Amino acid sequence: MNLPLFQPQVAQATRFLFFTGKGGVGKTSLSCATALKLAEAGKRVLLVSTDPASNLDEVLETKLGRQPTAVPGASGLEALNINPVEAAAAYRERLIGPMRGLLPEAALRSMEEQLSGSCTVEIAAFDEFSAFIGDASAAKDYDHVIFDTAPTGHTLRLMSLAKAWDQFLDTNTSGTSCLGPLAGLEKQRHIYEATVQTLADASATTLVLVSRPQVSALREAERTSHELRALGVANQQLVINGLFSSSCQGDAMSLAMQERGRMALEKNAAFIGSLPSSIVPLRSINILGVAGLKVLLGGEDQAADAVKLPVVWSAPPMESLAGLIDRIERSGHGVIMTMGKGGVGKTTVAAAIAVELAQRGHRVHLSTTDPAAHVAQTLGDEVNGLSVSRIDPAAETAAYTAEVLRTQGPMMDEAGRSLLEEDLRSPCTEEIAVFRAFAREVGRGKDGFVVLDTAP
Repeated sequence: MNLPLFQPQVAQATRFLFFTGKGGVGKTSLSCATALKLAEAGKRVLLVSTDPASNLDEVLETKLGRQPTAVPGASGLEALNINPVEAAAAYRERLIGPMRGLLPEAALRSMEEQLSGSCTVEIAAFDEFSAFIGDASAAKDYDHVIFDTAPTGHTLRLMSLAKAWDQFLDTNTSGTSCLGPLAGLEKQRHIYEATVQTLADASATTLVLVSRPQVSALREAERTSHELRALGVANQQLVINGLFSSSCQGDAMSLAMQERGRMALEKNAAFIGSLPSSIVPLRSINILGVAGLKVLLGGEDQAADAVKLPVVWSAPPMESLAGLIDRIERSGHGVIMTMGKGGVGKTTVAAAIAVELAQRGHRVHLSTTDPAAHVAQTLGDEVNGLSVSRIDPAAETAAYTAEVLRTQGPMMDEAGRSLLEEDLRSPCTEEIAVFRAFAREVGRGKDGFVVLDTAP
């Protein structure tokens, strides 16, 4: 399959660009390299990370905070991280601050407690994200705003919130929500509306789906493409990063890597051909700093400074996975959670642990808290003694809503039930429902083994 090299075209670049994809595919590297290309062309560029586990600082080799920081060696390029915890603190103060001195301390403490949950953290981070898109004054000094997003599930949630909160504000009649009085949210309403419109505007927003030449990564990119189109984000392109080509005919490992990539592209040819697609070759250096980012989207001649590895090298002594499972097994039951950066192999390790414990005769349940949910695909065939599930946010929200209405509704009059139904339509309900499902899965570890594959 002959695909062109990915080269950002300055004349065709929209004002807003989003880079999203499975964990570990190279979103941060490509978003940084694209930002650098645009800045080198004389554009003023702001690079924003929406990833709670951002490594933008490391790739740019620049200490970043919530305010734009100039990137040394890249004139015209500034970057920042959206910090959810700091955003939540600022959000609480914005709502409570004007009431200090007017309300009793007990009332203020009650408000602070109400605004200390995960819903507040989410809406606060979303507020900062949406401001760059929906508030014309927020990024007026920049020609382009590029978003380096968290892995796919988080990105879908972030973009869906714009429409969800806009619709909730449109239908709410009580003036309250799980975040307290809607006055604080109403002030943001025009920003939410503008955000929804801008995300759907092909002349303003481009969604770059980043993948590796791997079946699972391309499958997730295709699923994400469909879900984002359903949200109205239709101006999409695909970049396949890290395509490996071998020149060592006698090296079985390198030839296998090349063939695996070729087969993945061939298997997903229909999807790849359905939208503008390009490739980035696998580079031989760590893509760090301005110099490394120039190599990523540069020519082959720029990759000459490859890292020289010693001829003889051996790994330090480490326990094998089998040894780890031996230690886990001794307890007879419990919860095992695999965690780490996107793309490091959490799902593979979780599935391997679950299968081995099941084959040793234990009752094992394998589940995932990752919205991308690759557990079933990784596992393949059924294993005796092993059950598999995923926490589906939509299904859990529907079940939670039905249960609340069934248990609480009969005790309310018509007006009270109407208010309850309205409150349950809040996007915050999903947070509660998903956490409840997570707690339920953890609870199964009392009687057997539960292996949880977590989101990055």
